[in-house]
Amino acid sequence: MPKIVITDSDFENNDFEFAMARAADVEIAAFQGPKPQDIIRNAADADAIVTSYGTFTPEVFAALPNLQVVSRTGIGYDTIDVPAATKNKTAVCVVPGYGTEVVSDHAITLALCVLRRMNEIDADMRAGIWDYARHRPLGQVHGRTFGVVGMGEIGRATARKAAGLGFRVICTSRSLVPGRRTPEGYDIVEYEELLRRADVVSFHTALTPDTRHMLDAHAISLMKPNAIVVNTARGAVVDTVALAEALKAGKLWGAGIDVFENEPVERDHPLLSAPHTVLTPHAAYWSEESGEELRRRAMQAAIDVVSGVRPIDCLNPEALRF
Repeated sequence: MPKIVITDSDFENNDFEFAMARAADVEIAAFQGPKPQDIIRNAADADAIVTSYGTFTPEVFAALPNLQVVSRTGIGYDTIDVPAATKNKTAVCVVPGYGTEVVSDHAITLALCVLRRMNEIDADMRAGIWDYARHRPLGQVHGRTFGVVGMGEIGRATARKAAGLGFRVICTSRSLVPGRRTPEGYDIVEYEELLRRADVVSFHTALTPDTRHMLDAHAISLMKPNAIVVNTARGAVVDTVALAEALKAGKLWGAGIDVFENEPVERDHPLLSAPHTVLTPHAAYWSEESGEELRRRAMQAAIDVVSGVRPIDCLNPEALRF
């Protein structure tokens, strides 16, 4: 009987995954150990691994020669060395598209909450203070420009929703040619032009060496002093220390941030004391509906591979052993 090991999980329990394994007649075990040494110890006899935040180095794959697949409950795979997996004949599967609607919902929500100072006014109400004027300026959508950085599925969904609310939408992406328009009619611009023009800059890029800290102190200096930063992509896309300094200096309208370079975020991180921020704990990806889809698809990929079935979302199909 093939065996699937959950090396670490972002969920309150693994009942869902255990039920799927039993239905497929597959053995399963679950641990909470995302570090390489934990994975090597806990998954020594695994044919498949399901992981949320596990770190899969070349050493991990070298120690697990029988491992057929690593299936991640997410879209990104920056913690998985895919070339090393391929060398080991280990398929790597992710779950693209599961969070398109909910993450774009969250990005828009953050932008609007910051624009309208919702959390600040709500805190006053709970403290018995009835005075919205304490938190002026308050903004509106009409007349503002929403800039989308990265036009994958989530970026396009965010652009669609921003346009539907009445924002003017501009965008930039490695796959798009500046000076043209998208099929939806959004102007495609260079990144620096987007920073200069946008009232909201919303990030929807993968984390790569080129995108790490793509919003740094220099990039922030190009932005309007009444601009809003939104990040629901990867924490390290934004230099959050530089962002906090700009917010404290009054150089931005505010920021809505869901992802951080280190998670959970450090209690003394300067962003936690920066004004005009709405912060959420990497929650953008989750709704009850998207969560079920995420877990089902990640587990199904692992079951498929150990059952000799080609998985749907495989990054390196050449690594499949059948």
